[in-house]
Amino acid sequence: MKNIDDPPRETTVSYDPAHFPRLFALEERSFWFRGRSDLIEWALARYFPAARDLLEVGCGTGYVLDRLRRAFPKLALNGSELFAEGLACARARLGDGVSLRQADATELGLHEAFDVVGAFDVIEHIEDDRSVLANLHAALRPSGGLLLTVPQHAWLWSATDVAACHKRRYTRNELRTKLHEIGFELLRMTSFVTLLLPAMLLARRRRRDGMAEVEAELDLPAPLNAIGRGTLGIEAFLIRHGIDLPVGGSLLAVARKA
Repeated sequence: MKNIDDPPRETTVSYDPAHFPRLFALEERSFWFRGRSDLIEWALARYFPAARDLLEVGCGTGYVLDRLRRAFPKLALNGSELFAEGLACARARLGDGVSLRQADATELGLHEAFDVVGAFDVIEHIEDDRSVLANLHAALRPSGGLLLTVPQHAWLWSATDVAACHKRRYTRNELRTKLHEIGFELLRMTSFVTLLLPAMLLARRRRRDGMAEVEAELDLPAPLNAIGRGTLGIEAFLIRHGIDLPVGGSLLAVARKA
């Protein structure tokens, strides 16, 4: 891993770092980022309540880490991010209370260093996602926990995914198989962004600029954003009460190092 001030390196990750400032401005109010973080916080408390430290790989602008430090003030938090632009945003948001490093997810070089590792909408940007999962496995202490979110359903593929620099959208079986092959024990897998799936499918069938669609989905007018927030709240209630949603724009996986 590299220090935040080290020079940039050639990347194996497909992502445009020019998006980071725009994300930084959108995340606090976007129903999707808020709803996803609600699920991450719940999963961490539910499945790994004794965790002492956590590493978020591909932490971007630091939004999830900021949420976690508020929810779990005793948890030692760490973030890694390949792009200096993302790290600059994360440092501005987090100050000095979270350890941040520049690192390629395919070359973490960590061994039994953390109780929990998370990667939230990261591995779909990387061609060799198995190498990333193997690095996350290696970074965990024995019986350590993994929290993972990815986009779901190949039939949702559109110009939006191209603009977001995705390599793939996952199926449940694909993600389950890859986790098992690496050596993870799957504890929970559920879809989310389920109730909004018809609207999402309709939006992705339109012929429009992909990046405009990405920003449109994240920067909704206040009434629509409130509806989105409410629907993800309903989904979170169902998930917390043991219901695994069968379809949805995203997947949440919770696993343990076997």
